Amino acid sequence: MFKNLNKTFKFFLRKQSTIYALSSGQGKCGVAVIRVSGASTELALKCLTGLTNPKPRTAILRSIKHPSSHEVLDKGLVLWFPGPHSFTGEDSCEFHVHGGIAVVSSVLNALGSLPDFRLAEPGEFTRRAFHNAKLDLTEVEGLADLLQAETEIQRKQAFLQTQGALSKLYNRWRGSLIKSVAHVEAHIDFEETETIDEGVLDLVVQEIQIMRDEIRKHLNDGRKGELLRTGVKTVILGAPNVGKSSLMNLLCKRPAAIVTPIEGTTRDILEVTLNIGGYPLVLTDTAGLRYETNDIIEKEGIIRAKNSYDCADLVILVLDSLKVYSWLHNHPPSSTSDYLMCYIEKLGLYDLINKECVIVFNKSDLVQDLLDLQNSEIVHLSCKSEDGVSNLVNTIGNKLRKLCGEPSAEHPSMNQVRHRQHLSNCLKCLDSSLDRSSSDTVLMAEHLRKALRHLGYLVGATTTEQLLDVIFKDFCIGK
Repeated sequence: MFKNLNKTFKFFLRKQSTIYALSSGQGKCGVAVIRVSGASTELALKCLTGLTNPKPRTAILRSIKHPSSHEVLDKGLVLWFPGPHSFTGEDSCEFHVHGGIAVVSSVLNALGSLPDFRLAEPGEFTRRAFHNAKLDLTEVEGLADLLQAETEIQRKQAFLQTQGALSKLYNRWRGSLIKSVAHVEAHIDFEETETIDEGVLDLVVQEIQIMRDEIRKHLNDGRKGELLRTGVKTVILGAPNVGKSSLMNLLCKRPAAIVTPIEGTTRDILEVTLNIGGYPLVLTDTAGLRYETNDIIEKEGIIRAKNSYDCADLVILVLDSLKVYSWLHNHPPSSTSDYLMCYIEKLGLYDLINKECVIVFNKSDLVQDLLDLQNSEIVHLSCKSEDGVSNLVNTIGNKLRKLCGEPSAEHPSMNQVRHRQHLSNCLKCLDSSLDRSSSDTVLMAEHLRKALRHLGYLVGATTTEQLLDVIFKDFCIGK
């Protein structure tokens, strides 16, 4: 108990202090933004700029002085954001100064000289915004993703989440469940009287069934949001010397992998992150697959390649066009599909049908008559001449679009493992409540309360400091 009280007291002290930090990027820049938030923010304005009662949300050009020596440190813009109409919900201000390292350090030191002022911890501005009900947990997570977004579609998904796309959905379910719990508890309290409407329990059961179906549909989304957030794990597979590393270099537009005419050049896993049509692609080059090899290092490379395959969301299967062409002419009237089946079996990729796959016939420049190899599901490519690159990129982009979807406010996708866990637990509780609906309304109510608790964890209506520490651990100082 004393341990929890101590944590609460420390949090209270942290919240009472006024915090400051550099909110723009580190290093030399044209303009640096220094943010201040807390009860004594107005004191900072008065001591550093002489301003009293400034007009809110209006840029004012002022000389910025040290509170003790009154030395002019810089001249810049000052903005005042009185609470609760600020990002944190507290009194806040910003100093827009020149971005030199010495200028920024001098202003930070000046703020640090004021009583009860301290440097902000990572994510503390956003954490205060959460505690002051300016953001819920899903919006906080969306803000973190927005800061980390590297592609256009990632940015879109994160921005929609900061605007409450997921929050509105989860809070709608939570509001409906609160109402259902209240009705069930009322039914328990007044069951033996005539003061409760008939059929209220049946209506509750109908509401829960609808909610259960919506949550189940939300969970069965193919992990679209999670794939978009973390990147689609994509592995390049094929026999030795079919051009896997050349293909990676072509997509990277740089010599990321070593390429030689010698079979088995690639031994270890090589991974790069790419932006394909606005979607994040985590591309992995692997050792060539074959049944037998006397090379211990190559054996380990093959094991790692198959492990990467097991974890992959998308497979790029590479074949040698010349070998396909020769095989077809030696095995009439076989088709490219026949060769593919033999090739897949030879590589031991028996469950490839269960994965999204792009099939690439490389070295097409060595085959004079490609008509024999034509297939609408196959991409013909020459890594040497770069013919077929645009077709390959478009094909990969279509696969990524299918796997990740297109973010929208109307149909938001969850993108955190935490969301999936709580919704899965919520769904189990709803199922249990429906099982008890006709036999034991007290147990039904208890299962509904547990389901409500899991929805509360999602948006932060129910939370712990440990959970918040996990969510805020990757935030930068100044945000």
